[in-house]
Amino acid sequence: MKYKDYYQILGVSKSASPDEIKKAYRKLALKYHPDKNPGDKTAEEKFKEISEAWEVLRDSEKRKKYDKLGADWKQYEKAGAGQAGGFDWSGFGGAGGGRSYRFDTGFEDMGDVFFGGGDFSDFFKAFFGDMGGTTQRRTRASSEVRGQDLRTEMEITLHEAYHGTSRILKLNGEKLRVRTKPGAYDGQELRIRGKGDATVSGGRRGDIYITIRIKPDDNYRVEGKNLITGVPVDLYTAILGGKIQVETPGGKVSLTVPKGSQPGSVLRLKGKGMPGYSGDTPGDLLVRIKVLLPGDLSDEEIRLFGKLRDIHRARS
Repeated sequence: MKYKDYYQILGVSKSASPDEIKKAYRKLALKYHPDKNPGDKTAEEKFKEISEAWEVLRDSEKRKKYDKLGADWKQYEKAGAGQAGGFDWSGFGGAGGGRSYRFDTGFEDMGDVFFGGGDFSDFFKAFFGDMGGTTQRRTRASSEVRGQDLRTEMEITLHEAYHGTSRILKLNGEKLRVRTKPGAYDGQELRIRGKGDATVSGGRRGDIYITIRIKPDDNYRVEGKNLITGVPVDLYTAILGGKIQVETPGGKVSLTVPKGSQPGSVLRLKGKGMPGYSGDTPGDLLVRIKVLLPGDLSDEEIRLFGKLRDIHRARS
């Protein structure tokens, strides 16, 4: 009977931690699982082999016995490879022991697999007991089995974020329409239930999470629910005050510029920022004043500006 190196089968060292063993097993079991390789006898045998290795190495007591067996293997071979002659069987199950083990794959999305009879190798049976019975498989209830979630991003413009929009995205092999309500914000996460990965055992599919990304806009900067923009104001309106029209994503609105407004001063339009998502309070529009100086002055204008300067200096 040939010795089975379970550590080599899983591709881990003999000093591997339980987590390292589990990680290696999960990777191989997913690769060779019969549901992913229908009709492939080679994959099926490989799956049984790695599952047998997992059955031994995941159990601390079985692993101790197996490690002891490795050290005593030469003695076992000399004893007649299966005969009792001089080999201490007390630490092992013994051939023909009639014992039964639950063969759990160790993670939900593959369900529980039960192997018996010929599904365990002679090597396993000799040292851990005959399994007895027939191979059978059962899948856990769908409420306990769930596929992997998927994540992606969807880029939209500020105008689309303000008014709401929709996209048709191809996700996980399906075309899905994704809608956003007015007031969508950068980093917002949308969830589509039941459209993620399926499980190999036919259980409940995972979800898809879509992160919203808003493209930079030439006219507005977003801070939370507030919008920030710059508006040019002529020198005379900045000094004397008056009303100007300001463009917003929702249309033009009237803004009163106070007398003596300084360049860079900020005026606030309440409720004219981003809409509140799902009925929340909308943000504000913050308007930064950009004072425009007149150019190509006439001689009369230059004379009048000089006179204004003199009057102002006289008052100082």
